[in-house]
Amino acid sequence: MVMPIILQKDRKIISAVKCLDPPFELPQELNITSLVSTKKISNLSKFPQFSLNPAPDTSRDLKEWGIFLNFLHKYDKVAIINFQKYKFFILPPSIASESSPVNVAYEIDNTCSVDTHPRDYESAETCNEFQSRLPVKNFIRVDPSYLKTLGQVHSGWIFGGIAELVDNSRDAKATKMDIFVDLINLKKSGKDVPMLSVIDDGNGMNHAEVMKMVSFGHKQSDKDDKDHIGKFGVGFKTGAMRLGRDVLVLTQTTNSRSLAFLSQSLNEGKDNIEIPIVSYCRHGQRMEVDLSMQSEALAKYNLKAIKEFSPFNKYLIGEKAALFGGGTGTQIYIWNLDEWGSKYCLEWHDGLKGGSSFHQGDILISSKRIRSRPGQISQKVPLDYSLRAYLEVIFLVPRMKISVQGTLVKSRPLGNFLTQIVIETDNILGRPVELILGFSQLEWEQANCGMFLYWHGRLIEAYKRVGGMIHNADVGRGVIGVVNVTNLMDEQDGRVWVHNNKQGFQDSQPYACLEQWLGRKADKYWDDNFDSLTLDKQNCVFKPDHEWVQCDKCRKWRILPSDFDSRKLPVQWFCYMDPFKGQCADAEQKMEPGIVNVSTKRSGYDCLLKDSDNEKMEVVTTSATGSDEKLLNTEDVKFPALKRLKRGLKTMISTRHNHFF
Repeated sequence: MVMPIILQKDRKIISAVKCLDPPFELPQELNITSLVSTKKISNLSKFPQFSLNPAPDTSRDLKEWGIFLNFLHKYDKVAIINFQKYKFFILPPSIASESSPVNVAYEIDNTCSVDTHPRDYESAETCNEFQSRLPVKNFIRVDPSYLKTLGQVHSGWIFGGIAELVDNSRDAKATKMDIFVDLINLKKSGKDVPMLSVIDDGNGMNHAEVMKMVSFGHKQSDKDDKDHIGKFGVGFKTGAMRLGRDVLVLTQTTNSRSLAFLSQSLNEGKDNIEIPIVSYCRHGQRMEVDLSMQSEALAKYNLKAIKEFSPFNKYLIGEKAALFGGGTGTQIYIWNLDEWGSKYCLEWHDGLKGGSSFHQGDILISSKRIRSRPGQISQKVPLDYSLRAYLEVIFLVPRMKISVQGTLVKSRPLGNFLTQIVIETDNILGRPVELILGFSQLEWEQANCGMFLYWHGRLIEAYKRVGGMIHNADVGRGVIGVVNVTNLMDEQDGRVWVHNNKQGFQDSQPYACLEQWLGRKADKYWDDNFDSLTLDKQNCVFKPDHEWVQCDKCRKWRILPSDFDSRKLPVQWFCYMDPFKGQCADAEQKMEPGIVNVSTKRSGYDCLLKDSDNEKMEVVTTSATGSDEKLLNTEDVKFPALKRLKRGLKTMISTRHNHFF
């Protein structure tokens, strides 16, 4: 909200000014009644404050504003304004110029006059009684130290801060996103320092949306959007301030461009948080200051502050803006990164050129510490310290292309990468829940297991151990569960049972019931499928029951035929290519509950015993489309004694020697 005001002295106009987001409705004219020394007024710093920004209509107003500020600054004076029950104090600026804003402190005047003549309908009131009936409002100021406090929301896991920025990009309907760290030169120190960049091609933000983003919380929308993650209005602030001390946001919509600067360096030593924002109207590639949002003088002042306290000058800003390429999106740059001893909390590595799959770029947590989980003994949990591994599974249905340090992250929707899949459906507290349970050979080798809990399609908890998994490290080994708990954790009144850092759930009845239900289902799955588990000495790596590939254009997932070698897929794959040979318009494929598509080669690697007996096996099973087909006819195969089929599957297996796997 922008409120235009005419500032006067003895009813003579000084200049037109504007107040951004006033604490209450101000009059159209403010008249200065007196000027006193700051030494004669005590405790001014304890009063709530707002700011007035110059908005001169003429060159005369601009000149008068400069003279007025210079007088306050030179003689250390405070201009006093009385308005109804309020008293305003225009404070002397630290820097006096024709474009400088001023801070205004205010208090409620406790003196009042009371009519002592009783009326026929009421008795006389005391001054205090009358005062208590006035609509008095209290407003607070925010000390800059609060910015550091915000970052402590993600103190336990720094990737939670990056996840907040990824969430915002997804909510903005971005199709691609780049996350990388490179070096940038700081003008003040002359040193090259690392800067974290997060760039997307989403819808961008206009001035009002940028103001909402940098504000400390906002009203939740009444719209129930299952695909929207942002709920609390604090994600950007908590995430950015965990990652570093200073952050610049450059965002562009179809008709606007805005710069916002959230900085601990800029606000150091101040009494209130200042967040410079500059907004422009966009006409093609031409930009003009949006005078409906701020005056030209205020825009110049804010832009000057950004250039002074950041490594960005007008040339670098122009260079970054060119990355939009005429489209829309948001760019976030964070520097003065959080430190780990003499190093940084994050360390980064560029991938090898040529798209090698053996050495891809990554951003790691320097401590490489494994997060604590009840019952866990494994020390191999890559997603706890590898950003690439975390982003592979962060979304239940991945659509957005994400690159880390210049190399594409291969999304891995967990439900599609398991064997021996069982789908359990039930109602908890009258709300439907669906759980996908399966076995992962990789997780078995790393001694991992547990549930992956998604909320609004975003991973909240990973490797959550339930049931017997909590008490015995070998129980459930290699078993992974995937469940979307949005329906269960969102109440009808808008309340959600998710922590505002989106890294856990509140202790609530729905969550307690969910834990019990997951425990029962996981224990039953283990008893039915893995009561006796033996593997051959070479630990064969089994292919999943269904192998999937994602189109790099439409981002839909397609099921690969069981006899297709996924290693033959190109780096970029599209729907028209082998083996799908379809169109992007084709509907995304889904597996029916309880159906297992047994692959041609249960092992995707040459790890079977060389001295196996000569045997042949034929497998006939119901495929995803419902047709029967012969899938397997191999020789020289010896299978490990592993129960691979769950009870109740409509699968017929016939072998010469009745071998099952």
